[in-house]
Amino acid sequence: MGDTGLDDLWELGCYGLAGHSATPRDLLGEVRSAEDAGLGAVFLSERFNAKEAATLCGAAGAVSERIGIATAATNHNTRHPLVTATFAVTAHRLTGGRFALGLGRGFDLLFDVMGVPRITNAQIADAVGILRTLWRGEPVVDHHGPAGDYPYLMQDPSFAEDIPVMMAALGERSLRFAGGLVDGVVLHTFFTDETLARSVRAVREGAERAGRDPASVRVWSVLATVGDHLDPELRLRKLTGRLATYLQGYGDLMVRVNGWDPAALARFRADDLVAGFPGAFDAIATTAQLEHLTGLIPDEWLAASATGSADACAARIVDQFDAGADGVVLHGATPAELEPVLAAYRTIRPARLGTRTDLNPARSHA
Repeated sequence: MGDTGLDDLWELGCYGLAGHSATPRDLLGEVRSAEDAGLGAVFLSERFNAKEAATLCGAAGAVSERIGIATAATNHNTRHPLVTATFAVTAHRLTGGRFALGLGRGFDLLFDVMGVPRITNAQIADAVGILRTLWRGEPVVDHHGPAGDYPYLMQDPSFAEDIPVMMAALGERSLRFAGGLVDGVVLHTFFTDETLARSVRAVREGAERAGRDPASVRVWSVLATVGDHLDPELRLRKLTGRLATYLQGYGDLMVRVNGWDPAALARFRADDLVAGFPGAFDAIATTAQLEHLTGLIPDEWLAASATGSADACAARIVDQFDAGADGVVLHGATPAELEPVLAAYRTIRPARLGTRTDLNPARSHA
């Protein structure tokens, strides 16, 4: 996996099927376009409708040769560990080592109604330990731990699979935990530059405390990229709609992490539209409703993104590297929608980033 040329944007990624999608076949064209554009990674989130992560990873691997592929994120508690281990080995071998298994904490209320256990850091550490044991070709025997009780798990004694694990995390405690455990970390959309820098430090601190090389853990920022070249209604949905949806689900955490004013969140939640809304804003809100929401959200919250001209968006990407990120996921846009931004970014791309040394999105390029 060598040098692919200075024009290769290995440090940038995108999400496949960004947001809500009922047509998963669209992913095939998106992955091809992302690879042709020189992007280094495609991240695949999971929704319990038509966005099942293992299927999407297989499809992405089948239509690509150079782009890295990662789940960002799936949950360890929705599959048996032997199934997850097999999914990862299959994707790893299918892609020639371009796959990283990204895990996350998920949503407690969703897990409650699904009837599966809420996820803790202890469970994630236990689950990752089980997976890594299986990938080494070793059995898991009479296991009793936070991730569950397993009398005997085994894949293949010939295995010696080097499959990176990533974790999506928000709070500093979770980031330090991730730095001590996994190979790569995916942050969250709508982080201020100060929050990004603090989050990167937390990951590095966690790695150092665990006796690991802090530079070995690759940290991806996630930057909502919503340029003026997009349709105004689409911009509203991708920016206001997306942030408002996050505030619905875990606004307290977003506000605490960024040091935002909790009173502004309280006013947002008290609004009649917000309090009685029947679903996710970025999926079903009308243009008028999105415009109303824009008036409820402080400008500084929405400014934690890349907006405006293609040149302005490109400059915001560079800001992410200046704040310490190793990679930037351009969130909420398809590869086609990113074309003007990528063209502008190429003209100001920091020379220090150099060229790709590994196709896997969790591998450090330090």
